Amino acid sequence: MKKYLLLLICLMEMNVQAQTGTNPLTLRDIVDEKFVAKGVSAMQAMPGGEHYTVLSADKKAILKYAYKTGRLVDTLFHVDNVRETKLDAIQGYALDSRGFRILVWNEKEGIYRRSWKAAVYDYDVRRNFLKPLSDTKGKIMIPTFSPDGRMAAFVRDNNIWIKKFDFDTEIPITKDGAVGKILNGITDWVYEEEFSQTNMLSWSSDSQFLAFLKSDETEVPTYSMQLFDGSLYPDSYSYKYPTAGENNSKVGCYVYNLDTKDTKKMQVPLDADGYIPGIKFTPNIDQLAVMTLNRHQNNFNMYFVNPKSTVAKLVLHDESEQFIPEDWILQIAFSPNNFAYVSEKDGFAHIYMYAMTGALEKQVTTGKWDVTKFYGFNPNTKTVYFQSAEESPLRRSIYKMDAKGVKTKISERTGTNNATFSANYNYFVNTFSNTTTPNFITIRDEQGKELVVLKDNKELKAKLAETRFPNKDFVTFTTENGDVLNGWLIKPTNFNASKRYPVLMTQYSGPNSQEVLDVYKMSWENYLAEQGYVIACVDGRGTGARGTQFRNCTYLQLGIKESDDQISAAKYLANQSFVDKNRIAIWGWSFGGFNTLMSLSRSKNVFKAGVAVAPVTDWNYYDSVYTERYMRTPNENADGYKAGSPLELANELNGHLLIVHGTSDDNVHVTNTMDYTAALVSAGKDFEMQLYPNKNHSLLGSDTRYNLYSRIIKFLNANN
Repeated sequence: MKKYLLLLICLMEMNVQAQTGTNPLTLRDIVDEKFVAKGVSAMQAMPGGEHYTVLSADKKAILKYAYKTGRLVDTLFHVDNVRETKLDAIQGYALDSRGFRILVWNEKEGIYRRSWKAAVYDYDVRRNFLKPLSDTKGKIMIPTFSPDGRMAAFVRDNNIWIKKFDFDTEIPITKDGAVGKILNGITDWVYEEEFSQTNMLSWSSDSQFLAFLKSDETEVPTYSMQLFDGSLYPDSYSYKYPTAGENNSKVGCYVYNLDTKDTKKMQVPLDADGYIPGIKFTPNIDQLAVMTLNRHQNNFNMYFVNPKSTVAKLVLHDESEQFIPEDWILQIAFSPNNFAYVSEKDGFAHIYMYAMTGALEKQVTTGKWDVTKFYGFNPNTKTVYFQSAEESPLRRSIYKMDAKGVKTKISERTGTNNATFSANYNYFVNTFSNTTTPNFITIRDEQGKELVVLKDNKELKAKLAETRFPNKDFVTFTTENGDVLNGWLIKPTNFNASKRYPVLMTQYSGPNSQEVLDVYKMSWENYLAEQGYVIACVDGRGTGARGTQFRNCTYLQLGIKESDDQISAAKYLANQSFVDKNRIAIWGWSFGGFNTLMSLSRSKNVFKAGVAVAPVTDWNYYDSVYTERYMRTPNENADGYKAGSPLELANELNGHLLIVHGTSDDNVHVTNTMDYTAALVSAGKDFEMQLYPNKNHSLLGSDTRYNLYSRIIKFLNANN
């Protein structure tokens, strides 16, 4: 057996020593977000590329700023100044392309993680006149301007309507929408959760055609949750949720022609159980891009469909032995003459440029590193903009690649950089942080030159300087299988190398995730370290930014390699002079909770305790799109489902366990915890359980989080 090798990485660019302020770090300050870095208000890039808009802090006004100076140049809307309809405040807005109209909304009502409906209003800029967008009662979803700004499409009660501003009329485009059956233009739960899609409307560039997705979820199974509202007879909430192997919604792409006033189904080749994760008109009016995936999600096709003839032409095909990442499908960018797509076909995520005929023009980026975000390209200069992990899997930088293949780094600080570009790519907002630096947000020009500092978080920096807390040391180690894994350690500020400390291992471990990143984060784990714990985090096999082979090696066997790597890391830690080998615990949330249970069940005398929050306990219980992407269906991969099921391994559980769940978790259903704890009872296993009534997967709320982390700390102190 090979010995475990640990290499402490001295990161010259960053201070990894403990902060030695005098104020103690408190759990209440952490859950009250006193150490959360502030960002900037959501910015919307305006056409032309020189200006952006934000919603004022008091939610009363839409403000226009110049990218070049960061200065306020105009107020486009203010609730106190408009005629006809008076509002106290607004929660969001959309601008038309001409600057003549603005849609604003309030009374937002969340539906799932991303979707919402609201009271939407039409503001006529030239008349300074505000009135409801629709004359019909009922909140509205996905209000979407036409490119010419003369119309807006929206969804109400699962049907699509078009408001024509010139005539002040609205017309229904569909009439078959029905709750739990037909959805027009909007997406069902699993499309929203796993494809991150809520708006499936797309206008042609000439505003003559409106494409939309129609979903039939009639045969999708229903899941129900009890709601505990203090009444003697609790109510319940039901929604359509396809678990692995069950029926998905049947989908089709349709186009409404505003000239002929008819709707046609596009003749797109699609398996009966296939997916359409995206639709988008290209700049060319006769080319509607329709993206399709087979149910295994390893065969991706993009078709250009003529909205008049309905005929589809295949222009892009990509396939994998495992799966095609959905992110790259949704980031395809178009110009009139070509389009860009990120593929992993050479073993790493790289950008490829294609002609509109589908012919490959060139591979834009190359190397043994991953593009991690694709921001788009300027069709005039043929310059491509992206984020990558070229420097290190632990870091992110922003680059541009010009038409001659010259690559330029346009972010300057070492750590994690994200970007949002102006419409003309002349400017970008750069959000930077690293482990010791909270968000530093600037506007930069296309060369990377800093123009404006939007947020420097000086107040938080001062608070951090006054507070005593431990920082992270980045580490790598080689497992007995020869796999080199990245990790970090947090030690108490009064760390004494001659003492032996209890350890809490924290991890998420899900496909393409990363917890080991050079990014600012202050969590309850920093507080726990100050109470005398060493905190350790290791990104095992299956995590991101290290190429396709490393990322996809867990295919068909979720939980096996991931738990092996946590067990290996725990064994290494047990041999360190500063670790009490009899007091090693592991915890995680969601996939991390699942992997906590797998790690406890697939090892003996390694972990003394574990905490699993909102865990999947059997992949048969989780949604179809996510689960089958990595595991295929239960019928196709029965052995993989069984091997990766904590439920099946309940009688193998080792160590003390605290399991936590919210009863209204629409993502990982509380059924997972209920059935798992029943199996533990049958196996004669002791455990502790904490339920949070009416809380969803995130267990949000300061009091809830304080209770949760206090409960975990109490459990660890008693059992580790």
